[in-house]
Amino acid sequence: MSNINPLLTLDVVELRDRLASGAVRAVEYVEACLARIEEIEPQVQAWAWLDSDFAIAQARALDARRQSGAAIGPLHGLPVGLKDVIDTARIPTSNGTPLDEGRVPEEDAVLVARLKAAGAIIMGKTVSTELAFMHPSKTRNPHNPEHTPGGSSAGSAAAVAAAMVPLAVGTQTGGSVIRPASFCGVVGFKPSFGAIARTGVLPQSPTLDTIGVFANSINGAAMVAESLFGYDAGDPYTSPSPTPRLLDVAKSDPLVTPMFAFIRPPQFDELADEETVMAFREITSVLGDQCFEAPLPKAFDDAAALRAKINFAEMAKHYYSYEKRGRAQLSSEIIAAIDKGNDVTARDYLAALDWRGLFNTGLEEVFQRCDVIITPAATGQAPANLNTTGDAIFNGLWTFCGTPAITIPLLWSQNGMPMGIQLVGKIGNDARLLRTANWLKTYLSTQGDA
Repeated sequence: MSNINPLLTLDVVELRDRLASGAVRAVEYVEACLARIEEIEPQVQAWAWLDSDFAIAQARALDARRQSGAAIGPLHGLPVGLKDVIDTARIPTSNGTPLDEGRVPEEDAVLVARLKAAGAIIMGKTVSTELAFMHPSKTRNPHNPEHTPGGSSAGSAAAVAAAMVPLAVGTQTGGSVIRPASFCGVVGFKPSFGAIARTGVLPQSPTLDTIGVFANSINGAAMVAESLFGYDAGDPYTSPSPTPRLLDVAKSDPLVTPMFAFIRPPQFDELADEETVMAFREITSVLGDQCFEAPLPKAFDDAAALRAKINFAEMAKHYYSYEKRGRAQLSSEIIAAIDKGNDVTARDYLAALDWRGLFNTGLEEVFQRCDVIITPAATGQAPANLNTTGDAIFNGLWTFCGTPAITIPLLWSQNGMPMGIQLVGKIGNDARLLRTANWLKTYLSTQGDA
């Protein structure tokens, strides 16, 4: 990150304001991003598709629009990276598999159309793991190329972490937003299930698939997510409702000091490394009376297996065409998941679906006593192993339940690798979660623990 253009270090909300006022031109900023990409992309390898002329042409058009006095959108001039499982009209979308190499969609995904309507610049397509699953991609962790960036939204997290773009979009079915954000040291926000429409996004497990965003700040994540929220008839899990004022609430002060519930997720004692255990011991101590520990009922121990059962069964259905076209070209991880999905009985699949409501009922008692849950974003720092994307065990429960979650980069390991703190909110309380995340970041910084 040495000798980086100061523009690329701006908080994305401040950057948005400068672009809107004309203090910074969109072309100027895009050129800075492209120079940064040219410098470090050979090491990070975050991009699946990038066209400099295309990015600059969008920036010029937006500059001309602002200069004409026409209305500009809430994301005016901000470059965004899109995970390569999100359809983009006339731009390749290969879903991380050679079976889709050369695939060029005719229409934008709904979320892409919303980004364009908000004035964002589609910078390019970021690397996804194969079919958004667990086979490692080519992307490297910007903090240390010998460590995994996580998956499956590896390119999106790495691109933001390396200051190639201030914003990116990914997906999460297990832990594919929260985990890579933690590993790469950026903000990752997975909204409530159904908040952002998935029409035009590769379906892996529609009961679990969730759109998430990456940003260089909590407010930046709130800002881009707000432009993406909303009903779409093509996604039955969305619903007609007013869009929450995510950014305004995120920037506001809570009326009272927030209360946190520390939850040790299932297998915490077995899988959390020593640095993670010590960090959360210190954080809960600093929070003092504003934090209490809330043990989960024993039934939650089965959550990972139940989520996997749903994931694999739905994957077997939605990836059948890939298996039929070229099973030999699929990774061992994908094949194993499909095979497991084929073995799931209808009875067991339907029974697993029932547990989402039961688990949320169990969490209701916790949320009656706190504003948010505080819990690890991962078992530790990014593994120094490029043959893995890391373990999503501390993320899958919240994806299964559909609760909003955010990771904020507040911790560092002894060897200098970032580690995230995960906050989880009640379904629908996305704005409150973002506001509390800002409060925690500020509070810990004043205590010398940021």
